[in-house]
Amino acid sequence: MKTPEASFLTWQRKFYTEDDCIAHLKTLKWPNGFICPRCMHDKGSELISRKVTECSKCHKQTSVLAGTLFHRSHLPLLKWFWALYFIGSDKGSISALRLSKLIEVNWRTARLILRKVREAMGHRDSLYRLSGTIELDDAFVGGKQKGKRGRGASGKTAVIVACESREKKAGFIAMKAVDSVNFSNVEEFVNRYLLPKQKVRTDGYPSLNIINKTQQHIPKVTPSGLVDEWLPWVHIAIGNLKTFLLGTFHGVTGKFLQEYLNEFCYRFNRRFVEKEIPNRLLNLAIFHAPIKTT
Repeated sequence: MKTPEASFLTWQRKFYTEDDCIAHLKTLKWPNGFICPRCMHDKGSELISRKVTECSKCHKQTSVLAGTLFHRSHLPLLKWFWALYFIGSDKGSISALRLSKLIEVNWRTARLILRKVREAMGHRDSLYRLSGTIELDDAFVGGKQKGKRGRGASGKTAVIVACESREKKAGFIAMKAVDSVNFSNVEEFVNRYLLPKQKVRTDGYPSLNIINKTQQHIPKVTPSGLVDEWLPWVHIAIGNLKTFLLGTFHGVTGKFLQEYLNEFCYRFNRRFVEKEIPNRLLNLAIFHAPIKTT
C-alpha cells in the first residue's frame, strides 16, 4: 500500500504540538470514530484531563496509546514522532547518542526507543517469506580480534543471510544471527523465512544440505574468486550490512546484533520507497503490540 512521503518541513508542520500527534493517532487508529476495545461500542466521551475516552456503554476508559508501541511511555509523543522521523529518514541509520541529542533525551531513553523500533521492524518483516530463486550464505560480523576471517574466525557472530535473486536486481532479504551455522539453525531459518519448494543456491557448505528437506537445494562448491558470480546478490547484501554496521555504529556485539540486522533488512527491503519510511514506521508503531522493556 502506498504511504505518503515525508520531508523535514512537512513533518514539522504536521506534528508541531502534542495535540497534533494525538489527533493523528486517533485518525489512524480509529478512522471511523472511536471503537471500545472491550465491547466494540462506537460511542464515547473524551476525558480531556486524563487524555482517555470513556465508552458510553461499558464505561471502560481507553487511551489512544493503549496497545501501541507508545503504550505506557512517559516520553512526550512529540519526541516519539520526531524520533521515528530521524530513524526513518537517515539512510545509514542513527546512533542512540545522536538521537538523544536531536530529541533532547538521555542516552538510555534513546537506546530504548531504538530497541523497540528495531524489534518492531523485525516483526514486520517476519510476516514475509522469500520466494523464487534464493541465494543463501553465511557471514561473520563483530569482534575485534585480528587473524582468520570468515568461518572459524574468533570472536565473531555467525549470520545466516538469504536474498531473492530477481535477475538484474536483488529482491527481499532476511538475516538471522545464530550461535553457529549447523543443521538445526539452518533448518529453523529456512522454515521461518522461505516459502517451501523454492530454488535455493548455496556454496555447498555441508551444514546447508539440510535445505534439501523443504527446498530445491542447488549447492555448488565454488572457488573464492568465482563465488560472487554464483551468489552475487547475497554477497552484495552482506557487504552492505558490514558497511552499515561500521559506518554508523563502528561495529556491534553479538548480544545486540539481531536488532541491527532487523533494521538493516527493513531498510533494504524498502530501499525503493525510502521517503515513505518515516510514515511507515509511524503506522507500524500504532498497530504494533507493546514491547516489554525488561
